[in-house]
Amino acid sequence: MRTKLKHVFAALGSGDASAAKAALDEAVPVLDRMVSKGIIEKNKAARHKSRLNAKVKALAS
Repeated sequence: MRTKLKHVFAALGSGDASAAKAALDEAVPVLDRMVSKGIIEKNKAARHKSRLNAKVKALAS
């Protein structure tokens, strides 16, 4: 999970909107899987997804 999040942050840092979107699309199912396994709370996953999505959208615009 942390590796996928780091990939999103790296893509955001590089300024590549398409790579950031692709990395986010890979990270979201991993976060959901961690919730279903009980590793993290659903609100924590939702917070990560929301914040990352906002950063990707801001980079794209």
